[in-house]
Amino acid sequence: MKSLHLFSFEAWPKCVQWAALAALLIATPATQGQSFSDLVGNVAVGEVKKTAKVEVPYITWGGDVATFYANGGLNTKKNTIYHDLGLDLELKAGDDFIEQVRRYMKGETPLLRGTLRMIGQASEVIGSNPKTKPVVFMQMTWSAGDHLVSRGNVKTLDNLRGKKIVLQQGGPHVGMLDDVLRAAQLTWDDIEVVWVDQLTGPGGPAERFAKDLSIDVCCVISPDMIGLTGGPESSGTGAEGTIKGARVLVSTAQMSRSIADVYVARKDWYDANREWVDKFVAGYFKASEDVATMRNQFEEKGDAKNYLSTLKVAQSIFGEDVLPTLEIDAHGLLLDCTFVGLPGNRAFFEDRSNLSGFEAKQRQALDLATSRGYAKVRAGFFGPGLDYGRIATLGNLTITQASGGQRIAESVELFPGDETLDENTILAFTINFEPNQNEFPAEVYGPEFLRAIENASTFGNAVVAIRGHSDPTKTLVDLVKAGLTKGVLTRSGSRGSYRYFLNGRPLDLDNTNELVKLIQSGAFDGDAQSNPRETMQAALNLSRSRAVTVRDAIIEYARGQGYKLDSSQIQPVGVGVGEPLINKPANMNEARENMRVEFRLIKVPAEVVSPSDFDF
Repeated sequence: MKSLHLFSFEAWPKCVQWAALAALLIATPATQGQSFSDLVGNVAVGEVKKTAKVEVPYITWGGDVATFYANGGLNTKKNTIYHDLGLDLELKAGDDFIEQVRRYMKGETPLLRGTLRMIGQASEVIGSNPKTKPVVFMQMTWSAGDHLVSRGNVKTLDNLRGKKIVLQQGGPHVGMLDDVLRAAQLTWDDIEVVWVDQLTGPGGPAERFAKDLSIDVCCVISPDMIGLTGGPESSGTGAEGTIKGARVLVSTAQMSRSIADVYVARKDWYDANREWVDKFVAGYFKASEDVATMRNQFEEKGDAKNYLSTLKVAQSIFGEDVLPTLEIDAHGLLLDCTFVGLPGNRAFFEDRSNLSGFEAKQRQALDLATSRGYAKVRAGFFGPGLDYGRIATLGNLTITQASGGQRIAESVELFPGDETLDENTILAFTINFEPNQNEFPAEVYGPEFLRAIENASTFGNAVVAIRGHSDPTKTLVDLVKAGLTKGVLTRSGSRGSYRYFLNGRPLDLDNTNELVKLIQSGAFDGDAQSNPRETMQAALNLSRSRAVTVRDAIIEYARGQGYKLDSSQIQPVGVGVGEPLINKPANMNEARENMRVEFRLIKVPAEVVSPSDFDF
């Protein structure tokens, strides 16, 4: 990790400077395939120092503010949470993750602090000796402030194939991009990666993206995102330093379960110090409850009592160059993280149905480490095996059970014709069906169902819209019959090359949008035998029914396979004939292409997501 003062904050508005170091986790050389053991070097494994004061690493991240709060600062102060639990800690800066690992191996600290993907990159090194094998004993937070920014030629994740993407080597965005590629069913070989040393500032992805027009996408933190696009809901205009057409393709605001921050302990020390671990975890959970409550009160009521003093401690530790102001910069640092608390840890470590849980994330971390050359062998992690009932008592916790309920409000509407639908679509894929098909068995559609469930889990603040489509052929036939009978439609030419005229003006049967509007207006009403409005409504009803059937099949599949799924994230929508792939099919094969159910992963407004200070 480069020293923090090397990053230039002066060019950024004060309101966004806070995030510049929110994700500064690790900077490793940009040489793809270099093993983590080469980066760490030859470090002899030592015994953990036997001292009353335990060295605990922290990084520049909002979740670590709860650690500061529990400890009262870098050293444990009287009448703080950790002091009252009988702990004595010395918090030590750990943004240089390689140095963290060296100290961990030597025994100067028994702990590591990073993201689970970072632990995966170091897995072979720290897992090579039985004493230092990692025990991942606590998840702190999920990230909510990392972004993929793209140019106008990349509309959805499906467009990433063959694109050039710039990101920091070894940093938090490596794992995020890995999740993105998995969601789009792409591999690292399907993209061209441009590695840079820095996360932000000179030499970082944003600067490279701005200067090199051949780069399609960059992985950036919030200040750089704002500088490139003007804001999360904006598109760059070219003014005030923004890049024309640059927009947020996706972020951890939607990928709410991508980047997991964790604490790890050496196996030898963990087994000998379970009481200490219980108290440390209990204290952190209590602190995260308090900090989240204060943060929420400040957001809703402007109540700064005790909160500003907590932010002041964070400012004193991280430095005023990192957090120039409390109300904007330090508060913003905390807004970029989502605490998980005790219920979240239960869900992460113990719930086997959780597709964003420890086992799944460990597998993904090790896949990434071995496939990208950080490790030559798979060396897994131990889970904690903690007694959460005891921890709840130790910490006097108030949040001990998941709140339950649906994540997405029932009022969310994802109807066809919404002009914002395409720009809010993260990715899309389809399944086809036969005429009159009303069942979608898992034996046939299981892979698509699983993909939808996995996307809903990773993209916890997004919706998987199940959009049923119908073929327009019957509607077109009835339109022509009704129009000719009513006398408003005439045609010339011969079969296969007819030209149509509505009240004397040319009518293009390939223009589906215009035809739908005409039908809805009643332009062809009157023929009892062929009423295209009734036909179109029947197609819409049928498409909606199919979408509901597929939604129900996905929910049943998740239940049968033992996968956790929030059903509110799976939303059926009937589209009917409004969006055919082939506007005027010439044969049954072309008609079948229109008979489809489309899965769209869609960004939704923040107000339709159930508000919570914790993500379970």
